[in-house]
Formats: sequence, structure tokens, C-alpha cells
Amino acid sequence: MTTNPPPVSLSEPSGAPREAGSSITRSWPNPKGGFLVFLGIASITAAMAELVPLVLTIAIKAQSIDSAHAATLLSVAIAVSALLSLIAYPLFGRISDRTTSRFGRRRPFLMLGAILIAVGAVVLLNASSLALLTLATTLTLVGFSAATVAVTSLIPDQLSPDRRGGASAVVGISLPVGAVVGLFVAQLVATSLAAMILLPAAFAFVGLLLLVLRVKDRRLTKQERPPFGFISFVSTFWVNPVKNPNYAWAWFSRLLLFFGVASVNAYQFFYLAAVLHLAPSAVAQGVFLSTLALTVAALIFAPIAAKLSDRIGRRKPFVIFSSIVYGIGLIVAASANSFPVFIGAMAIMGVGQGVYMAVDLALVTQILPDPDNAGKDLGVMNLANSLPQSLVPALAPAILLIGATTAFPQNYAALFITGAIAAIVGGILIIPIRGVR
Repeated sequence: MTTNPPPVSLSEPSGAPREAGSSITRSWPNPKGGFLVFLGIASITAAMAELVPLVLTIAIKAQSIDSAHAATLLSVAIAVSALLSLIAYPLFGRISDRTTSRFGRRRPFLMLGAILIAVGAVVLLNASSLALLTLATTLTLVGFSAATVAVTSLIPDQLSPDRRGGASAVVGISLPVGAVVGLFVAQLVATSLAAMILLPAAFAFVGLLLLVLRVKDRRLTKQERPPFGFISFVSTFWVNPVKNPNYAWAWFSRLLLFFGVASVNAYQFFYLAAVLHLAPSAVAQGVFLSTLALTVAALIFAPIAAKLSDRIGRRKPFVIFSSIVYGIGLIVAASANSFPVFIGAMAIMGVGQGVYMAVDLALVTQILPDPDNAGKDLGVMNLANSLPQSLVPALAPAILLIGATTAFPQNYAALFITGAIAAIVGGILIIPIRGVR
């Protein structure tokens, strides 16, 4: 077990580097490769615990509760829980910025995330109604919010701006890697719904605990704690876009890209069954294979993009390129007439998602309004990841009716094309950002 390092003043000699937007000169511990390993384990296992339910087990539970209205149950559970997670992201960020625990600012929220995810899995296993399904999903997503705020805040806490590409890649690719590893585990235990639900949560609990034990999370003194009042509380849930236009452009860009991600993540289970006519027993395996194709592509391109971005000191071209590629993948998915074509579309999306996740977070950490208290601003930024999980289910019923026919009463192609347009526009919104190349 690690011990807390001695308190280090944020004030450093005049020759120390200063981060853009910071009011003080500071230095970073820049921990070695072992830090990235544990950061990756925590990120991947937390993603497993969030994405396996979102992609697979919540849908299975919804079908067992009411097979005739399973899609509606899924939409309600995800929409409500995602809405509550919107509150959790900035709230956890603000509280963690002000936490003076002897365990540090971020470690308590890693543990909170682990506990909520574990409880959510137990509730999901025993869910027999829409209310319990929604509660289970809420506990899982809010737990993931706590873990994500802590993990992403550790990047600007621990690493100098020129060393964040690798950490950004590790955290970014955790989503597809967590999904494919989690779905692989779920396939191994497909005969047991209990194991499919509980194992991803157990991995997340252990993974987050390992990071808690490994990271040297500096303790915040009471003198360093940011001031807090009514105005500070209100500002917890937003960042002034007029005063911080770079942050605003990045936020809306991420919102639109993740709208595209949510359009395929939440509905590919039903798409494979209703449009590509996979047998019910083969749909779960189909989801796994499509996620595997996306993940392999992401794993190939993410480290290349991260290293190249750090080396040449440019972020924007990578984010723009990746958003356009992801949109193209969604367009191919919308026109897929066979499962192999859909697999190819997911691989294209994997290229886009891998490059995006490897670089976008590094870009965001360089334009934070208050780099000295990154948790709150990263919490607000994470709303852009989470909000589409509510927006897509809310808008999907209307979008699915566009061009619907008797043979295909739900037009998933329309949903995927809408997601593609959102992703491409999101990439374009990166162009006005200043101060980052």
C-alpha cells in the first residue's frame, strides 16, 4: 500500500513550467510507466462495468421483465439514469477539488465509484420491474461518474501538458477495450445471467482499488482549498462559454461526437436482431464481435495517434480527422445489408474512436478554465459524454419513425445517419479553438 506523499506547495521557482490558464507556476510529479498501467486497469474495468450493462445485460433484463416493451424499458432506464449522472459528474468534480481527506482529493471518489458499481450490479441482478431496472442503471452510471471524474482529474494532477498524450490514450481506449473484454467475459459465462452481471462489476471494484493503492494522491491543505459559496455552487454545473470559448467549443464538439457513439451503442443489439435478422441466440455474440472489431482498430490507431500528437505538439487535426472517420463508419453501418458489412463499419468507427480518445482528452486538459482545480471543469466536460445517453433515447423514438415501413417499423438507418452528421459537425467545431494547435 502506498502512503500519502508529503504536501507539496503548488508555488514553484520562477523557472518551472506554467500551464495555460493557471494563475500559479507549478510542477508535476510525472510518475513513470507503472502509473499508466494502473490508470489503464482502473479505466478499462470501470468501462466494463458501465458498458456491458448498457450494451447487453440491461437489454436482457428488460426483455425478461416485459419482452413486448423491452426497447421502451431500456430507453427509460438509460435516459433517467444518464440524466442523474449529469448531475453527478460536475458535483463529484467540485467536491473532489475541495476534498482535504488524508487519502487525497481523488482516491475517495475512486472508492465511491467502486462501491456504487458493485451495489448497482446486485440490484440489476434482482430487478423485476422498471423501477428496479432504473435504480440499478442509475447506481452503475453514477458510480462510473465518480470513477471517471477521479481518473480524468489524475491526468492534469499528475502529468505535465507535454506528457498527457499517453494517459489520454489509455483512458480513451478504455471504453472500447472495456466493452470488448467485458463482452468476452459475458460470452464465457453466457449460461449464467448472474455471472454476466456480477463479474464486470467485480473486475471494476478490484481495478479501481488497485489504483487507489498505487497512486500518490497529494493531500490538499485547508489553506489551498478553493473558496466556496452560493455562486460557486451554481457554477458547479456549468462553465461560462463567453468567458471560456475554447472550452465551450470543445464541450459541444464532444457532445456531438458522443451522440454518434450513443446512437450505435444503445441500439446495435436491436439493430442486429431486427434489421440483420440474427437469431436471438446469436445477437449477444454479434454484439461482441462488432465491439471486438471496433476495439482492435482503436487499439492499433490510438497509441500511434497519442505518440505522434505529443511529438509534433498538435491536437486539433487528430480530433477533426477522427470525428469525420467515425461519422463515415456510422454511414456505412446505416447502409449495411449483412453482418460482415456491419463489422467493417464498426472497424471504421474504431479507427475514429481510437484516434479521438487518444487525443481529445489531452486537448481538453490544456484548455481548462481553472487547471489548478481540474475536477470540476472535467466533471462539466464529462457531461458531454453522458448527456447523449439521455438525448439519444429521448430522440430515438421519433428518429426511428423517419422513413419507417410496415416491414421495418423502426428505421435504424435514420438513427445512425443522424449520429454520423452529429459526429462530423462535432469535428468541425474543434476548428475555432485557440491556444492549442
